[in-house]
Parts: sequence; structure tokens; C-alpha cells
Amino acid sequence: MIVVDLEMSGMNYEKCGIVEIGAIDLDSREEFREIARLDGGEVVISEPGLDHSVLEILGMSEEQLRDKNKQSQKDMLQHFFEWCKKTKTKNFICLHPHADIAFLEHKAKKYSLKFPFVSYKVFDLHSIAQIIYFKLNKNFSFEEKKGQLSSALGLKSILKFVGMKDNRKIHNALEDSKLTAEAFSRLVYGKNLLEEYSKFKLPENIKQ
Repeated sequence: MIVVDLEMSGMNYEKCGIVEIGAIDLDSREEFREIARLDGGEVVISEPGLDHSVLEILGMSEEQLRDKNKQSQKDMLQHFFEWCKKTKTKNFICLHPHADIAFLEHKAKKYSLKFPFVSYKVFDLHSIAQIIYFKLNKNFSFEEKKGQLSSALGLKSILKFVGMKDNRKIHNALEDSKLTAEAFSRLVYGKNLLEEYSKFKLPENIKQ
């Protein structure tokens, strides 16, 4: 299965662009990471309610996102789709599939690229984490924001739930995909996946 994460200039796939793709094959552990520049008409949009702006999360300026020396998004997508062809199980694992997969499909159409999957499913890390949290605590993990209840399980809190720490201020897509893969393995299989995260011990309540 392909664990994938994108870094985008915002969440609107019609107005924003993909600036980085990171992925790891859950079976072979082979990794993919490439970056690209924004197209001329694409914009940077920070979502309301976030603690940090898009530029702060990426650790880059808008000028860096538009650097002409970087490859185009079309080339990056072509390379990623070629890489995906080598994977044995053509399914995705994402934290935000409604955003990541929508961006991949929309940009593939924009650049007249063939999306390499005829039929595929997506495993949503957030939903898996909420279900296991409910089984252990008899309720879902919610928090109040601006008078409304919303899920309290983002990547940082999911990692804490499975015994890990995420103190990063700057994100990159490959690191996010590897952390997503590690959290998925701990939640679903009850075991550590990647050696670099073995220092974080699994909580007893999620071991199998």
C-alpha cells in the first residue's frame, strides 16, 4: 500500500498547487520525495483557524515556492505516477484523503496525465484512530473550537496516542508520510514499522 502526503499552497485544489509529494511503500519501504514550483496563476491560501500559515508550516517564502529552477508540477506528478506503478498493492493510506487524493486527481486532469489507478481504495488514518480511541475510551476524541465540536485527532495527537512525539514546526511530505505509516502500523498491527521510530515504545493498550 502507498502511504502518501502532499504539501500544498492551500486546500483549494482549483486555486492552489502541490509543492511537494512524499510517499512510502508499506510493503517494500521504498520512498518517494520530490518538490515542484507553483504555476503562475496559483495562490497561497492559509486556512482560517490554523495556528500557523502555509508558509510557516512549509518553512519557505512565497518566492521559494515559485522558484523557476524547480521542476513543474506536471513533471513531479509524472515521476510519482511512474513510481506508483512499481507498488504491489494499489491502495492509498492518508491522513487527509479528501484533500490529498482530490489534489492528485485534479492536477492529473489539469496536466492531461493518466491517473495510474483504475480502481483503488483509501485508508483514512484519522478514522482508524478515532475508532480505536473509541474502543479504548468509550467515546470519540473531540474538542471545542469556536463553539463547535470537532475532531481532536490530527497527526500530532494521533502520534501521541500511539506513543510518539511530534515537535516539528516545519513539515515535509516524506516525513509526514513516514509518520503516517508508523501510526497506521501501530494502530492496525500493534507494532513498530520503521527502525527510526523504534525508540518510541508502543503503549500497552494498543499492542496486539
